Amino acid sequence: MNQGMDLDLQNFTNMIELADQSIALEFLLTVKSGIRNYAISLTEIATPEARTVIHNQLNQGLEMHGKLSKLMVSKGWLHPYDPNEQFQLDIKSARVTEKVANMPLFHDRASIIEKFDTPQKSN
Repeated sequence: MNQGMDLDLQNFTNMIELADQSIALEFLLTVKSGIRNYAISLTEIATPEARTVIHNQLNQGLEMHGKLSKLMVSKGWLHPYDPNEQFQLDIKSARVTEKVANMPLFHDRASIIEKFDTPQKSN
């Protein structure tokens, strides 16, 4: 029932590194979303006390974003100043996702496979 994907663990030796990278990226996107929401809310707040609280949280979010971005750059998980390098990293991640999606673990769960973002197969 294996559809072309070998379940040998040697095919997935980078999974922990890629999982860490994916978790860090998800966290970074969450922090960025929080920063955006705090900034928007500052334009809507009427009381000075609430404004101070949100302003402090915005600053904490900006600080976390800086630390997390620096960590990801140092690990080679983020290339904000080199789009070509970032693109190659994104392609690599997409290919791993495709491998995982083709694993027979999901063979009987076609609806789950359809939820993965996978690149188009080249001819």
